[in-house]
Amino acid sequence: MTTGQHRMNPNKYNIPAPRTKRIVVIGGGFGGLNVIDKLKGSGYQIVLLDRNNYHLFQPLLYQVATGGLDPGSIAFPLRKALKGTSDMFFRVAEVQRVDIPAKVVHTADGYLKYDYLVLATGSATNFFGNAELAKHALAMKRVTEALDLRSFVIENFEQAVESDDDQERNALLNFVIVGGGPTGVELAGALSEMRRYVLPNDYPELNKCEMQITVMEAGDRLIAGMSTESSEKVMGYMKKLGVNVMTRCRVNTYDGRTVIYNDSNRIETRTLIWAAGVSGDPVTAFDAELITRDKRIMVDAYNRVKGFEDVFAIGDVAAMISEEQPRGFPMLAPVAIQQGKHLAKNFRNLKDGKALQPFRYFDKGVMATVGRNKAVAEVGKLRLGGWLAWQAWLWIHLFFLIGFRNKIVVLFDWFWNYVTYDRAVRLIIRPVKRKQAKPETVIAPRPTAG
Repeated sequence: MTTGQHRMNPNKYNIPAPRTKRIVVIGGGFGGLNVIDKLKGSGYQIVLLDRNNYHLFQPLLYQVATGGLDPGSIAFPLRKALKGTSDMFFRVAEVQRVDIPAKVVHTADGYLKYDYLVLATGSATNFFGNAELAKHALAMKRVTEALDLRSFVIENFEQAVESDDDQERNALLNFVIVGGGPTGVELAGALSEMRRYVLPNDYPELNKCEMQITVMEAGDRLIAGMSTESSEKVMGYMKKLGVNVMTRCRVNTYDGRTVIYNDSNRIETRTLIWAAGVSGDPVTAFDAELITRDKRIMVDAYNRVKGFEDVFAIGDVAAMISEEQPRGFPMLAPVAIQQGKHLAKNFRNLKDGKALQPFRYFDKGVMATVGRNKAVAEVGKLRLGGWLAWQAWLWIHLFFLIGFRNKIVVLFDWFWNYVTYDRAVRLIIRPVKRKQAKPETVIAPRPTAG
């Protein structure tokens, strides 16, 4: 058998022929897992495909990147999620494309036929077509990227201790975060706590005031998706933490050392963290009119890809556009969870010959944390800030975390970090190979952190 024949072998995955209709779900994120969970015992054969063998709780990735949590505590084995079911199968597979007319999913190792297809592939980092930024900036959408970022930060500290060059040490200790949304401000808050509590103990040779943290936001305020009141609170928290905030600041390029923004301004840094945007991550090609500018697939009120009766999309990759939501629902975990549960109900309706029901999103609110005792939360017209919002953020994230063990481990780590002011996972597990950058001598002035 040739390599080509092996790759086209449908039996590679050793999945029995379905006695009923087969639903193939691509992606084991919030949306995909909730579809599967609510379809247990439904009579369908369910096949889940994912490039990884675990579900990742992405909202806490920034804590992995800053040494607060171990990656194993925010990941959950997908096979464990399917445990005890005879009509569900999981395979680790890199999906390459989907032949929609033939109803076939093509992977790197074979192909799989389906009756219904659910695209729940989530989102990817969006560099808006800037190849230089994509090459040199650090992203944080996967566990590997978070571990790289953690290693990169600690390597910067180690190199700064060894350096006798003031310019090089300034560049190593200058951390720039692009994007003032929840991810950007949460990461800035975590880095500021490292500066205040970790740096003086682990690196007494360094002056903590040399470590600069800058958030660059293209809009006119932080947390633009929340109210002006919450945005102002977050700005106040940033100032208290000594984080430099630059609004109306558009990054043009970054070569590994120099950030150029607003056309000609410069900041020297060895670390640029990109939190400025995400896009959908579709695994197959659709006609251009079905794909939005941020690479999301347009779906109808039932989460069907427009023009198709047997292909569905949910979560971040889906754009359910309406008069109330001209850009689709926000790319948030609660949307994916609710869409997954609702789609499972509609699959049961299909099996029973009932009409599909349109999706209705119940907005449970939004929140963001900036560090210990500092957070904002909005539920309807209710606005919370400070310790109360921070407590709400902690317990809600624990609730959505999958796996009892993970909940206990994360709760203990948070308690330990809070009591000891320590971030225990300060390990360089994945040494990062630094990309070569042309040297620069221009050092932009920066305010001193308090």
